[in-house]
Parts: sequence; C-alpha cells; structure tokens
Amino acid sequence: MSIITLTTDYGLKDHFVGALKGKILTEFPEAKIVDISHDIDPFNTAEASYIIQAAYISFPKGTVHLIGVDAERNTENEHVAMQWNDQFFICADNGILSMLTQRILPQKIVVINIHDRLPSNATDLDVFKTVACHLAKGGTLNVIGKEIQQLKPTTELQPIVSKDGNSIKGNVIYIDHFGNVVVNISQKQFSEVGKGRTFEIDIKPKPIKSIQSNYSAIAVSDKFPIKYFEGEQLALFNEVGFLEIALFRSNPSTVGSAQTLLGIGYRDTITINFK
Repeated sequence: MSIITLTTDYGLKDHFVGALKGKILTEFPEAKIVDISHDIDPFNTAEASYIIQAAYISFPKGTVHLIGVDAERNTENEHVAMQWNDQFFICADNGILSMLTQRILPQKIVVINIHDRLPSNATDLDVFKTVACHLAKGGTLNVIGKEIQQLKPTTELQPIVSKDGNSIKGNVIYIDHFGNVVVNISQKQFSEVGKGRTFEIDIKPKPIKSIQSNYSAIAVSDKFPIKYFEGEQLALFNEVGFLEIALFRSNPSTVGSAQTLLGIGYRDTITINFK
C-alpha cells in the first residue's frame, strides 16, 4: 500500500487541492491519497506541525506526508524531505519539521534538488508531488536530494522554564473544532519540572489545579448527573502529549468554548506555577 497524505493551508473553496490530487494520480495511479487537513491557518507552521504530530502515528511505516504550508522555496526556506520514525515528510524548511525532530531524531534529511529537472512552470507543489510519488513508489531520498545533517532551527514558539524552576510558560499552538486550546507544554516537560509538586494553571476566571485523565473525569461526584458538570473548565494531556484546556461538553456554536469563554487565543501565553 502506497499512502500519500496531504496537509495544506489551501482550504477547499478553490481548485488547488483537487488539482494536486489529480497530478498525484496522473503520475502514480496506485497511490492512496488521504487528506489530513486543508484548513491550516495560512502560513501557520506551528499549527501544521502540531497537526502532523497528531496524525502521523496513525499511519503505517513508509507513509509519505506532503505538507503544503508556507511551501514557497526562497532564499530562506529550501525544500526538504525527511525520513523520520520510518515515515517520510516533504515540506519547506520553515520550522514545521524542526518541531518534530525535537522529540525524535530524523533518520535522514535531504535538501531537494530536482527543480531543474522539472518544467520551467512547475510550482512548489509540483516539486513536492514528484518527490512524494517517487518515495511512495519505493524510491530513495538520495535520488531527489543532497543529504544534510540538520534542519534550520525553529524560531517559533517554545515553552520557557523559569530560572528557579517554579514555572513553565507555554503558548497556544492550536485550537480545535470544539474550541479546545492546545498549549505547547508537553506531559514530559510538566513532569520533569513539576517533580510531583502541586500547581496552578493560570487561567481566568479561576486557576486549574488538577490534570484530568480524560474529559469525563471532571464529573467527580456521584450525586449529580454528568450533565451537571457541562461547562466546567478542565485540563488534560491529549493524545499528542500536549497540555489541553477545555470546557466540558461545551458547544462552540451555541454556548461557547474554552477559546471564547475563557478568552484564550492563538499564541497566548499560558503559565503553570508550581508550589
């Protein structure tokens, strides 16, 4: 099975996604194309990286992930392809993959150098498409690029631990369909810094002082039905291992969400204070 996934900031109104799929199938009719997301905020590399981290683990070894976010090749961002955790990732060297490799070292990275082999009117996504089809057919990275040892360091949002070790400041990197807010503080970092201490997540109108194992764990009393706890604010570590702040069973389209009711937006700072 040759799987190529697509993650872009193109949306679905225009023809771009459909045309990209058509080009892939023209070159490689046997490809299995899977859409991860086409609703990444324009040029939002942090959001794209988070989405890829959340999704890639569900795919088998050898899957090729084409990431069309801030994809234009320029003097600052080369096109790269990476083998990482037995899967392949293709995008611009704009920080998306740097965020991934902070957790697991890459197996191999190349700067793509096939641009002069393609028609003069080839787009950036044409380059990615050609590389994706090559890899999905079992081709090697050496054929399409020159090996490098590391990616450009990311300059995007990074959590900061205070000098005294008593706090972590993170930033909102993603807000999901339910209005739940994802913060770039990992469970591993929380445990290493916290060392079992009590803590408060600095959220208004009241701080959060516990981490739930799942959303429904907020319903702590047998005296009341689960519905009684709807709208309660809570924190947990999600399937990607990042801190998530949510309102229990809150409908964003009717009563609001953690994003709207707690007034938390993308890039906002969230602080955990340890005692």
